[in-house]
Parts: sequence; structure tokens; C-alpha cells
Amino acid sequence: MIINKNFSLLLIGQSFANIGDVLYMVSVISIIYDIKGSATAASFVPFTITTCMFISSLITPLFVGKIRLNALMAGSQFGKTVLLFLLGLSLSGLTEANFYVVFMVIGCIAFLDGCANPIRQTLIPYYVAPEHLMKANGIAETVTQLIQAAMWFVGSMFLLILSPQQLIWYVGGLFIFSSFLLCLLENADAKTMQSIGKAEQIKEGWKTLFHTPVLRKIASIEFLESLAGTVWIAAVLYVFVNDALKVDQKWWGFINGAFFLGLILGSVYCMKYSSFVERKLGAFLVVGSLINFLFTILFSVNSIPIVALGISFGVGIFTQIKNIPQQTVIQTSVRKQQLSTVYTSLGAIGTGIFGVGSLLMGIFTDLFGVRMVFVLSGFLLAFVSMIIYKNKSLFVTRQRVS
Repeated sequence: MIINKNFSLLLIGQSFANIGDVLYMVSVISIIYDIKGSATAASFVPFTITTCMFISSLITPLFVGKIRLNALMAGSQFGKTVLLFLLGLSLSGLTEANFYVVFMVIGCIAFLDGCANPIRQTLIPYYVAPEHLMKANGIAETVTQLIQAAMWFVGSMFLLILSPQQLIWYVGGLFIFSSFLLCLLENADAKTMQSIGKAEQIKEGWKTLFHTPVLRKIASIEFLESLAGTVWIAAVLYVFVNDALKVDQKWWGFINGAFFLGLILGSVYCMKYSSFVERKLGAFLVVGSLINFLFTILFSVNSIPIVALGISFGVGIFTQIKNIPQQTVIQTSVRKQQLSTVYTSLGAIGTGIFGVGSLLMGIFTDLFGVRMVFVLSGFLLAFVSMIIYKNKSLFVTRQRVS
């Protein structure tokens, strides 16, 4: 049975944390913009978060070697709760002279998130039977994307009736409840590296990636997709809406919303037809990556806003139709005890490349124009399609030894 006590606790606890994450981010961006009056200062929020999550991904294996996964998950959320209340207390005396305190706190919170995210993905196979993994991944992704799609809008509405500091206190309540639920998770032990040194613990996930053929290919895919995905960041998409589509900036919100709706629909499809997707897993990966390549190229040459909306929706659908089966491949490719270090290594690739790529894509946009940046993204996704097609025999679910 997929809906068991531990999976439900993990899903609900993480959902409250995700809701709180979006709301606190809305508050922080509003605070920084109000103090500095600068969009550039506000844009350093995602940069700070990405950098700290990257560092966390590199050193999380040190904690995995000593602490149970469920304890790490609950502990990281408890730490975020404490930090959030410290942030709320610091807002009372916040000025332009000391606003850097906000960046210090959100950096620490992001560090803990960088630990929690791979652990959450690792815990699903501990609490869900192998035959239900596809559906479990679909449920988790559906809930996550629903929260992402709804809460940015809801957070903006809250700021009309609450101050950013008041919203932080409400988020603190969500974080407390999340911490409580995650503390109820049963033990999930991945302590297999106690006898090796710290350097070896950090390298363990990377060694597993490069010594496992399918994970080696997925690492290459993660690299290319993270770089290609940077064209969809706010700064680049804002320019595309303004320069290429030549429409009001409200279309930026419409295109983002269409993408999230596509993600949700793709997740629901994988959840509803999980057995069929699992039987045709390689085909879904090939089709999803190929269509995203074609859609991105089409998006780059399109000048019709409503068509851009439809393409963004399609990209969201086929992103999930590829990503959810890919998660199942990862989760069944190695022993459960190795998954946490595999996910931290993949997370380091994703956050590291996304952080650097966001800067590069911004520079390329200024140099070559926004359409050429989307063309570049499309060709990166073409390489992803070729990697998957040439190695499609590797992309299958396996009977993993526990």
C-alpha cells in the first residue's frame, strides 16, 4: 500500500515546510526591496540560496555517515525553524546598514535545505515498496508543484494584509508543525561509511555516480539540463517577454503559471498511469527530452504570446513525464544506503551549474540577444535526447538489493 503512515508523514511534513519556504521567500524579497529599493539587491536572494545549497550538497555525506536519515530530515527542519524565528526577531531593528543579516540567515536556511532535499528523495524508497515508487514519486511531485504554483500568488496576497514580519511568524508556525511531523518518521539508517575518512565520505557519492553506467549518464543529463534550464529564470524570461513577444509584463506571470500547470498535469499523468509509464520507461524519457528540445527551439522563434503560453505549458508537461521516471531509475539503480550520497552529488551538479549558468546566460543574452539564448538551450536539450536515445537500454527499473 503506497499511502502508509511514514510516506504520509513525510509528504505532509514536507508540504508544510514547502509552503513556509515560499511564504518566507516572498517576505524576504519584499523586505530587501523595501530597504534597498533595488531589484538587483533582491536578485541576490536566489544567488545566495543556490550558493549555500551547493556547499551543503558537497558536505552532506559527512552527516549521512553518522546520523539516521529521518533524524537528519527532522533536524534540518528544526534548525530552519530556529533560524526563521531569529530572522523574525531581527526584522524589528533592520536598516540599510545591517540588512546583510537577512542574507546570512537565508544562507543558513538554504544550507539546511541543501541537506534536506536529497534526504527527502532518498527516504521515499525506504517507506514505499518498489512496485509503488513511480506512483509515490508522482504524488510527491504533484503536491510540490501545486504548492509552488499556488503559494507565490497567495504569498503576494498575504502581503496586502500582513507585514513581512507578521508573515514570518505565521511561517514559523508552519515550520513547527512540519518539524513535529517529521520527528514521527520511523528510523531509516544509511550509516555504511563510519570506517572511512571524511574525504572518502564526501567522494562516495561521486564514485557511485561514475562507477554506475546509468547514473553516469544521468549526471551528464543533469549537467546539460541545469545549464539549459537557466533560460527560464526570471531575468531572461522577463527580457524575452519584453523584447521578443513585445507584450505587457503580466505575460511573464502567465507563462510561468502555464509552466507550473504543465508540471502538475505531467505529475498527475505519471501518478495515474504509473504501471504503463514504468513498462515504457525508456520511451517516456526519450519522448520527454526530444519534445522539450523541439518546444524550446519553437519558443525561441515564436512571436505570438498565446503560442508562447501553450509551449510553456507543454514544456512543463514533458519535463515531468521525463523527470519522474528518471527519479525511479535513480532510486532503483543502487542500494538504498547509497542513495543519499548519490542525490547529494546530483544536487551539487544541479545547483552548481545552475548558479554559474544563470550568470552566463544573462551575459549571453546581453551579447547575442534573448532568442539566441533559447536556441542554445534547445541544442543543449538535443544533446540530452541523444544521450538518452543511445543509452535507452540503461534506463530501466531494477530489482535493487536493500
